[in-house]
Formats: sequence, C-alpha cells, structure tokens
Amino acid sequence: MTYYDYSVIVSPLSSEDGGGFIAYVPDLPGCMSDGNTPEEAVRNAHDAITAWLEAATDHGLPIPPALQKPALAK
Repeated sequence: MTYYDYSVIVSPLSSEDGGGFIAYVPDLPGCMSDGNTPEEAVRNAHDAITAWLEAATDHGLPIPPALQKPALAK
C-alpha cells in the first residue's frame, strides 16, 4: 500500500483552533495532518500516511486495507 491508496478527508479548522485545514485518513487510526490550505493539508497527510505505514511495518503491525472510497464534490 502507498499513500495514494487511502482517502484523505479535509475540513476547515476554526480560528480558535488556529485556522487552516485538517486532513485525516479514516482507514488509518490516528493518521492526520494539517496545513494552511486544503492542498497543503493533503500533501502533509500523504507524508503522514507514508510515516504511518512505515511505522506499522517496522513494528510488525497489520496494514489496514483502504476501505474508504474517495468522492468528488462539485
């Protein structure tokens, strides 16, 4: 599996939470990142996915399948 196999959900952060955007990966528990723009949040999430997968492999943990299907909003 690689980062592009997993869906990334992006949501705006409130100004009380620092603003910007949070990106999380529903199929990988605890895998999330943020950024000033949605695009930056997704790029950072891709790095987080890669790190998550490497850590799971290093510790002999199972890699969850990518179950969430991406959807496009218009």
